[in-house]
Amino acid sequence: MAVPGTFSQIYIQLVFAVQGRRSLISDEWEDELYKYITGIVTKKDQKLLAINGAYDHVHILIGMKLSCCPSDLMREIKKSSNAWINDRGLSRGHFNWQGGGSGFSYSRSQIGGVIQYIENQKSHHKKIGFKEEYIKLLSEHEIDFDERFLFEWIE
Repeated sequence: MAVPGTFSQIYIQLVFAVQGRRSLISDEWEDELYKYITGIVTKKDQKLLAINGAYDHVHILIGMKLSCCPSDLMREIKKSSNAWINDRGLSRGHFNWQGGGSGFSYSRSQIGGVIQYIENQKSHHKKIGFKEEYIKLLSEHEIDFDERFLFEWIE
């Protein structure tokens, strides 16, 4: 007799920022950071579909299985990559990810557009700041929020 399996495909975009929103992610090591984060996601048996960001934040689109909790995965990514950056002395000063972050869900039909959006982060942020982008994402997903409890914003 065959044993029933568990099947799912949940698309989640994780977004998190550098503590104080300081511009500490350098072009010189950004690709290596993204490869390192990809390894974390892969070791957790999840499927990384896109990763990119700007100097002060990261967007990651993941095809998630039910075996993993998004908040646990974000916590592991932040903890491990934070140590990886500091152990290598890559950042000007001590590097930390800010507490919190967000997860946004998408349907299969939206994935192509979300991947394109993530891949174009650098050009996107020449037109719109992260705070405006983040509030727009929260609003589009109809997430109630109080601006006092969003990221620390350095104006």
